[in-house]
Amino acid sequence: MMTQTSRRAEPAGHAVREDLRRVFGHYPSGVAALAATIDHTDVVLVASSFTVGVSLDPTLVMFAVQRSSTTWPVLRDAPSIGVSVLSTGQDHLCRQLASKDKSVRWKDTPRSRSQCGAVFIDGACVTLECSIYAEYPAGDHEIVVLEVSGVEADTDQDPLVFHGSRFRPLG
Repeated sequence: MMTQTSRRAEPAGHAVREDLRRVFGHYPSGVAALAATIDHTDVVLVASSFTVGVSLDPTLVMFAVQRSSTTWPVLRDAPSIGVSVLSTGQDHLCRQLASKDKSVRWKDTPRSRSQCGAVFIDGACVTLECSIYAEYPAGDHEIVVLEVSGVEADTDQDPLVFHGSRFRPLG
């Protein structure tokens, strides 16, 4: 049985946006860190909107990023982007990587790099090496489609799940 929210979604208004955040937050999602080395500096963006299985031929994944992001304009210049699907137990690391204070994002974070400059978070349950395939405007976000050139998975690790504004284990 479905329950309805007390207000209809309308384009404006703080209360409506808070209702939408609550309702959208009721849908569980994984959390991915997208990272690359640019001008000798590691850059990272955390996305809970990451989606696999967009296409198998070519192999495509996607995520959405706010247009107000100051990290994406830098990261989008990378020839190769590492996508690390974070694992259960990496919730503290997730918050650190997503910090508004960019100086603390990488503090004590074990990671590796590909020859093309993609950065991967150690302990992630899935890693993908990608390049930008396409970008599409979507309201206050951009939808970014990535083409996958390499994959690895640690099937002994469960993904970090974000649901109801908190991290939860599977099961």
